Amino acid sequence: MFELDEKRFLQLLDQIIGESEFVQNLPPKYVPEEDRVLRHVIAALAPYTKENGGVLNVKHIHFREKRGNLVVQYVPEGATKYVSFIGSHLDVVPANPETWNVSPFKLTVDGDKLYGRGTTDCLGHVALLTDLLCTIGATKPHLSTIVTVVFIASEENSSIAEVGVDMLMEHGHLNDIRAGPLFWIDTADGNPCIGTAGVTTWTLRAEGKLFHSGLPHKGINSIELAQEAIAEVQRRFYEDFPPHPEEARYNFASPSTLKPTQIKCSEGSLNQLPPWCEIQGDVRLTPFYNVAECMKKLESYVADINKSITTFGDVSRRGPSSKYHITEEDGNQRVGKVTITFDSEPYKGIACHIDSPGYHAICKATETVVGSVKPYSICGSLPLVGDLQAAGYDLQLCGYGKSSVYHGDNEYCLLSDMKNATKILTTVIDLLQ
Repeated sequence: MFELDEKRFLQLLDQIIGESEFVQNLPPKYVPEEDRVLRHVIAALAPYTKENGGVLNVKHIHFREKRGNLVVQYVPEGATKYVSFIGSHLDVVPANPETWNVSPFKLTVDGDKLYGRGTTDCLGHVALLTDLLCTIGATKPHLSTIVTVVFIASEENSSIAEVGVDMLMEHGHLNDIRAGPLFWIDTADGNPCIGTAGVTTWTLRAEGKLFHSGLPHKGINSIELAQEAIAEVQRRFYEDFPPHPEEARYNFASPSTLKPTQIKCSEGSLNQLPPWCEIQGDVRLTPFYNVAECMKKLESYVADINKSITTFGDVSRRGPSSKYHITEEDGNQRVGKVTITFDSEPYKGIACHIDSPGYHAICKATETVVGSVKPYSICGSLPLVGDLQAAGYDLQLCGYGKSSVYHGDNEYCLLSDMKNATKILTTVIDLLQ
């Protein structure tokens, strides 16, 4: 069982957290340059690479300039099995220094706590796996298993396409690791995560008619139409996608949900009915339902609203002068309209195989190191995991940061958790021999 090299780990983490300002991912405002992190990873691995007489194969793979991925492989003589670690990403969500108690773009060590943007999600895992690779490179253990680590670009935002793990898969860089368990190292709290949700984001747009608010019977209030439309969409969603029996077996913290998260309308005066209103939000769908089928259902709900627009909604709640069908002064009939669009490619959810060698290995390793194991599932979402599982990979999820600070201010991880993580992952490798 290997130990974390604390000095080496902290030195590398200090370097890559120092790059976190430049790998914030929120285009067009922030476009990350993941190579800024990878240059420190590659430098740490350099003494152990085959290029320098060592044992590690290192491939720096680009699909866009300055936005690299890294595939590192240790192939012991005679090894025929595979175990792989993937998912630790090189980008981070934005951080506002004004709302942090410490600088988000500098590693701050406070006892066991390691503060900085990315310490939990996911640069801490990048440093963790790099340190493990350095130990493997230095000790050259006799294994029957080929160990592969894949660091990926562009996990936090997919608005710029063809950058990260999807392209690695498309171009065959992950083909050989299909032969053994694949551990996605990008969750939190130290226990195996055995389920995540599929997700799609949506925009519901209501179109009405601009008019003076003192004459509401001559206009169509798009805000009221949007509110009633989203209420109807939610009602039907929860009828069609109720809590699934498998959610209890997988210990999901919540069932499938559809909810609004943002709202906006046309600019105007307080005495004007706005001509349009948009409500945006997401669907989080447990993996026992199909995201594509859900999207078709949402479109059908909206189509039904438009078909019945002249009688849609509850007049008793919005008042008799508020209508979605009016006759204009020239005799033309004017009706409100609702549309729904999907803002990005959906992610598939995953229910990990809980009868597989990978699952048994991560559970046994966790229990061995920390004394207990409590697998859990959440309605967070991860890119490509559902596609990898569908393609035949034995995919398991785990991670060692803190979910309580995911994407939040004052993000941190614990050094002690990272020490345990090294022991857990090396125990996994041992168990899969």
